[in-house]
Amino acid sequence: MGRVTTDMTPRVELTPAAAELVRQLREVHGPLMFHQSGGCCDGSAPMCYPRGEFRTGGADVLLAELDVDGVGEPVGFWMSRSQYEVWSHTRLIVDVVSGRGSGFSLEAPEGVRFLIRSRVVDA
Repeated sequence: MGRVTTDMTPRVELTPAAAELVRQLREVHGPLMFHQSGGCCDGSAPMCYPRGEFRTGGADVLLAELDVDGVGEPVGFWMSRSQYEVWSHTRLIVDVVSGRGSGFSLEAPEGVRFLIRSRVVDA
């Protein structure tokens, strides 16, 4: 497992709507984590799981530990190393929109889905 260290630019952030949904999901499911894969289908949708339910390993990097309210445990944001190599020049913004995704992410029963928006940043 690896961790990406950055200087001043956060590599991952949550929109206010995504942070609120994370707080709601954490109340129900406990500590959470995100994983962004490089796979097909939901490749641009970060998947939200109870922490530890998705096994990470040497093929994954921890990009951020997101603090949604200063009270609960931070939410780890993991990405496959191969996906990070492609997206390393971007700031990832986790947002939430109406509609169901096609994965096993915790928000699916709520009728919404997380998605990634991005901005290019200087390396």
